[in-house]
Amino acid sequence: MTTPSAASTGFVRAISRLDATALVVGSMIGSGIFIVSADIVRQVHSPALLLAVWVISGILTLLGALTFGELGSMFPRAGGQYIYLREGISPLFGYLYGWTLFTVIQTGSIAAVAAAFARFAAVFVPALSADVFLGWTVNLPSGPVEVGLSHQRLLAVLTVVILTLINVRGVKTAARVQTSLTAVKTAALAGLILLGLTLGRTFASNFGDGFLPSGGLSLDLLPAIGAAMVGSLFAMDAWDNVGFAADELRNPRRDLPFAMAAGVGIVTVLYVLANAAYLAALPVSGVANAAEDRVATAALQAVLGDAGLFVMAAAIMISTFGCNNGLILSGARVYFAMARDRLFFRAAGALHPQYRTPTFGLIAQAAWASVLCLSGTYGQLLDYVIFAAVLFYMLTAIGLFVLRARRPEAQRPVRVPGYPWFPGLYVLGTAALCLDLLLEKPQYTWPGLIIVGLGLPVYFVWRWVAPPVPGRPEPAPEAGAV
Repeated sequence: MTTPSAASTGFVRAISRLDATALVVGSMIGSGIFIVSADIVRQVHSPALLLAVWVISGILTLLGALTFGELGSMFPRAGGQYIYLREGISPLFGYLYGWTLFTVIQTGSIAAVAAAFARFAAVFVPALSADVFLGWTVNLPSGPVEVGLSHQRLLAVLTVVILTLINVRGVKTAARVQTSLTAVKTAALAGLILLGLTLGRTFASNFGDGFLPSGGLSLDLLPAIGAAMVGSLFAMDAWDNVGFAADELRNPRRDLPFAMAAGVGIVTVLYVLANAAYLAALPVSGVANAAEDRVATAALQAVLGDAGLFVMAAAIMISTFGCNNGLILSGARVYFAMARDRLFFRAAGALHPQYRTPTFGLIAQAAWASVLCLSGTYGQLLDYVIFAAVLFYMLTAIGLFVLRARRPEAQRPVRVPGYPWFPGLYVLGTAALCLDLLLEKPQYTWPGLIIVGLGLPVYFVWRWVAPPVPGRPEPAPEAGAV
């Protein structure tokens, strides 16, 4: 069977290797790197362990990118990880991933990033209050949440709508926007690093006697490091989203693995250096206690004075806007693939007659992300599913081993280096992290599993209302066969 191409699905191959790499970098760099270090320090209490959390997260993510690179070269189709799980494990696991992506992972990330944009916009327009003026309080397992309308939430919804409209008008336009904003945000992050490391006051307590934990280094610290990685992995997530749009890459079999590995490598270096800059500009207590966890603005204020607050707020607004463009662009391609397998609304499997974009999927994604913006529950939901997201990453990597055994003759233009050691280390690392989260943060892991589990009856409903076409496997293997 021949490998389906963009011609068979109707997508336009308009994303170059540079655009694909920019999509990886731009989707990864959002609001997390500017915020989550505060919570990480509160958990690990040490500059050395703060840097260790980011280094370990970067290495683990890079191993995942190398592993997914082979899968992407085998299955250069719209859908990415949904396709990898479907082919490597089973259609059910592929669907559960797609279900969780739509209900929380992608839409929740879009809502969280849009909310961050609005939060930093309030630096320039103080009237953009976060206070809910129409709503009520809902008690979730992780604590109470105010559901309703606020000025910041309404601005967040507006940004989601604007970016969705940009993406409806074609992947060429969206790719140009993404590449341009990624260049700006990368330059801004590099500027923060340069200013922090050169002009920041180097605290002896951070890089001297206080660098290591008070009790020294020991294996007893590993559970705390693993639990703290929730924040860093969230900040590094979405590196695989370029695979969702594989049908629109000009040479997906080669460009997809390159973009994943190069993008993750670039972001990992930037993130580790950014945290070193925070430690150069602020005492460790200043990182932990930054107002509203806005570590980056606190660091730049320490270097540039009050002007640093406005400079960093503007940079983060650009960063979050670009990040959401990448998330919105890529997510709808998964719903397109699910619809083609008769596991989502049929309209999601159709493309706009003029722009060749999955319009229904983009609109449905925007609608649910907007609901999450207004509900204010996206933060808790993302905390709940980070365990499930890591679990799906592990299962996808296991699928690589299954495919090596099941389809040894399949086309693999790019093979993961160091096989089986690198993908094996990734499986072990993600499995250890899942176990650690089960033990250290059970209040987050079990709600996440419930969200995933809710997809089980929905899957069988789809199978019942849209049964397989007679004579066609459900779903049919689509790539890698010769």
